[in-house]
Amino acid sequence: MFKLGCASRVCVKNEILSGLTVALALVPEAVAFAFVAGVDPLVGLYAAFMVGLLAAIFGGRPGMISGATGAMAVVMVALVAEHGVEYLFAAVVLTGLIQMGAGVLRLGKFIRIVPYPVMLGFVNGLAIVIFLAQLQHFQVTSAEGVQEWLSSEALMLFAGLVILTMAIIHFLPKVTAKFPAALAAIIAVSLLVLGLNLDTATVGDLASIKGGLPSFHIPVVPFTFETLMIVLPYAFILAAVGLIESLLTMSLIDEVTSTRGRGNRECVGQGIANTVTGLFGGMGGCAMIGQSMINVNSGGRQRLSGVAAALFLLMFILVASPLIERIPMAALVGVMFVVVIATFEWSSLRIMGKIPPTDAFVLVLLSAVTVMTDLAIAVVVGVIVSALVFAWEHAKHINIRTYDDGQGSRVHELNGPLFFGSVKNFLELFNPEQEPDDVVIEFQNSRVADHSAIEAIDTLAERYIRAGKTLHLRHLSEECRQLLKKAGDLVEVNVMEDPRYRVADDQIA
Repeated sequence: MFKLGCASRVCVKNEILSGLTVALALVPEAVAFAFVAGVDPLVGLYAAFMVGLLAAIFGGRPGMISGATGAMAVVMVALVAEHGVEYLFAAVVLTGLIQMGAGVLRLGKFIRIVPYPVMLGFVNGLAIVIFLAQLQHFQVTSAEGVQEWLSSEALMLFAGLVILTMAIIHFLPKVTAKFPAALAAIIAVSLLVLGLNLDTATVGDLASIKGGLPSFHIPVVPFTFETLMIVLPYAFILAAVGLIESLLTMSLIDEVTSTRGRGNRECVGQGIANTVTGLFGGMGGCAMIGQSMINVNSGGRQRLSGVAAALFLLMFILVASPLIERIPMAALVGVMFVVVIATFEWSSLRIMGKIPPTDAFVLVLLSAVTVMTDLAIAVVVGVIVSALVFAWEHAKHINIRTYDDGQGSRVHELNGPLFFGSVKNFLELFNPEQEPDDVVIEFQNSRVADHSAIEAIDTLAERYIRAGKTLHLRHLSEECRQLLKKAGDLVEVNVMEDPRYRVADDQIA
């Protein structure tokens, strides 16, 4: 269960170097997200360490990196501002318990219902969000507290270092693949800045990352029902946001690596990570798409890379902070720009005119909502819109083929799914007043999907009965027959031919 996944020296080397690259990129991200949440930078760094370590060990997706994230930090702001950081720790502990419950209840499988256009929109939107987040490093806060662009000379220097970083990452793999290109770029640009004594922003300009080991800390909050009512809504939102981002990132890594992660185990792993983090003074977190892509692109495929990244981060906090704080931000921004280019699904632009207009609309909508709001809202909106589009399209597919069987009966063969979206069209297909005395409705080529469909069949049967016609309903499943109230006696049962399927209904469990 806890295998790190490496059996050779080469694998171990690649995983450790990949973990080091990720750890370097984690530092400014964790600090920035701590500022977003309104907590001390060390709270973000401790979260990045503990969530990263525990999710790597217990999670369901080897090679995926977890830590403090912006999507969750945004949710925390109001709680910290109103009640303080101790309530945040309590909410994070409860978040973890909810996520573990989701894993135990096997809710991770619901990620499969997310349509592919929603996935594309999520990926593209998140790439844009990562890109926009890096632009703040091209700015400086004026004496009046206003964000301004760097002066022309400083801006050219910063941009030049970013381009140099990206160039090294692009061209180095063409020369050798024995060393992670991103790590090589960070080291090379750092040495250049230090050697030439260039005046540019460094990690230390954000905040000091020096600290000690995280210590066990039970949240200092009243253990009352009132406290529970304060933290519970935030905990549910944090749990939902964390699981959605983690499971979608898992799906992306699955696609990139041509492997398959375990969604339910990932829910449990994220839950364990957040519960422990909340008890050690961390702000909580989830999977990080940017760092996960850095890890995969640097050769990290196993749990060892995630464990190594977390341990390197802890080492930075404990002993290496003076060195890490001198790394130029331009190098890390360059790494993230490469991640943006690799993450964005450029193929989606080429296929826009080839896919159905509804799919194109969902893709663009999701990208926009992800940029303007947050991931959780975007995914919910995407799933709802896709479901409505699906229902609308399939509602139009229901039709009947009518013929006389030569024995005095008129047969209506129903084709297409019968569900809430198609019941109106279904009822409009029949006119009992103009039918002969004996009518057969054949359901062999249809499927009754939900209780709305059952009610529609009952309604139609009642119309035929009122018109004085004899109605026969053929090839309905046993569950359909049980749910029918008015039309139950009209069903012709054929044990050998009747289909077997469930109807989405609360009356039969």
